[in-house]
Amino acid sequence: MSIATKTVESLNSLLRGELSAVETYRMAIEKTKTDNVVSVLSECMQCHDKRANKLRNLVVSEGGEPTKDAGAWGAFAKAVEGGAAILGEKAALGSIKEGEDHGLELYKSEVKHMEGAALSVVQSELFPAQEKTQHAIAALVGNI
Repeated sequence: MSIATKTVESLNSLLRGELSAVETYRMAIEKTKTDNVVSVLSECMQCHDKRANKLRNLVVSEGGEPTKDAGAWGAFAKAVEGGAAILGEKAALGSIKEGEDHGLELYKSEVKHMEGAALSVVQSELFPAQEKTQHAIAALVGNI
C-alpha cells in the first residue's frame, strides 16, 4: 500500500471520528437544559464541523474520496444520546469527554501514517484544535 493511500485512509479515519463527534454534540445539545453547557457544546460541535470540512478537503487533495458517514463511530453517538436520556447530563458529558480523549489518541496514531501537506495541516491545525476541544470538555466536566 502506498503512503498516499495510507494518508487518505488515515484522513478518512479522522473524518469518521469528526462526523461522529458532530452528531454526538448535536444530540447532546438537544437533550441539555443548562445554558452554559449548551454554549460550550455548541462551540465544540462547530470546531468538529470545521475539522471535518478541512479533512474532506485534504482527502480530495490527496486524490481520495471522503467518507460520507461516521461508520462504526455512529454507534458511539447513539450511545451518548441514550446515556443522556437515561442517566442525565453529567453522564452524557462524561461520555463526551471519553470520546474527546479517544479523538486525541486517534489523531496521535493516525498522524504516523501521513506525509506531505496532509501531515503538515494535521500537525499544525487539526491536532491543536482537537486538543483545545478536549480541554474545553474536560474543564466543563470538572465544573459540574
